[in-house]
Amino acid sequence: MIDIYMTNPTNGALSEQEKILPGSWVHLCDPTPEEIGRVSSALSIDRDFLMAALDEEERSRLDIEDGNTLVLVDTPTVETQGPNFVYNTLPFGIILTEDNIVTVCLKEVALPRAFTEGLVKGLNTRKKNRMTLQLLYRNATLFLFYLRQVDKNSTRVENELHISMKNKELIQMLGLEKSLVYFSTALKSNEIVLEKMLRLDFVKDYPEDTELLEDVIIENKQAIEMSNIYRDILSGTMDAFASVISNNLNIVMKLLAALTIVLTVPTIIFGLWGTNVPLPFEHNPFGFWIVLGIGVVSTAAAVLLMIRKRWL
Repeated sequence: MIDIYMTNPTNGALSEQEKILPGSWVHLCDPTPEEIGRVSSALSIDRDFLMAALDEEERSRLDIEDGNTLVLVDTPTVETQGPNFVYNTLPFGIILTEDNIVTVCLKEVALPRAFTEGLVKGLNTRKKNRMTLQLLYRNATLFLFYLRQVDKNSTRVENELHISMKNKELIQMLGLEKSLVYFSTALKSNEIVLEKMLRLDFVKDYPEDTELLEDVIIENKQAIEMSNIYRDILSGTMDAFASVISNNLNIVMKLLAALTIVLTVPTIIFGLWGTNVPLPFEHNPFGFWIVLGIGVVSTAAAVLLMIRKRWL
């Protein structure tokens, strides 16, 4: 899908366009080969630049070739799997040409939607350099937003674990920890790209852009710090609950072993009196009750011994 936007110079509103004009923003979401060819020929962009963001395994990087600049960063995504949310990252490409800005992504993500829905102030598609920095700043804030969501979900799952202690909650915690690993890796890769951008001419020549990029770097560093803290907390919580579950299992096994020993004592006594040989009390009219009493007393003694040893 290809969408073309341009801000109105009169009121600054963002509107869709049918043609690619100078000063417009071209957004490609899971584009077809025909759409890639159209944008490539219209704006003289290398197809590799447009295809870079369509590879889920592509690393974040900054490339400049034939007057076009590619800023490839990772952006956070969230998907629903039943009642749960799965957090991940996807490459998001920003291509700067002489007159236009082009963004490319494999799936629909929240980053461009914030611009099309008017959530970003001071947007001007003609100021492509400033818009690039605004995209990067919004991307960093999205990481912070999703990190807070991950923290809330981990707290919810932790409360459920206090009640149920089932594998389902542990698997959810494992999924959240995996999401934090993805976020941390993506943020560190983005940090390298942002620091490289500080050396670009279009950033150094404008103090306002330099200040905005420094704000982006600060937000990105804060997101890295948060992801590391949340990951450590989540990892510690999972280890603690795993220990609790293992301890509960040990207690159950200890109780079952103690009960087995207690029940073995009367079984041995009754088994001895069940053999076909002469035995004490066989001619005694109260022999059955005597043997039963011996079994009860032996069982009570075994129980008292185990309680004294704190095995029960």
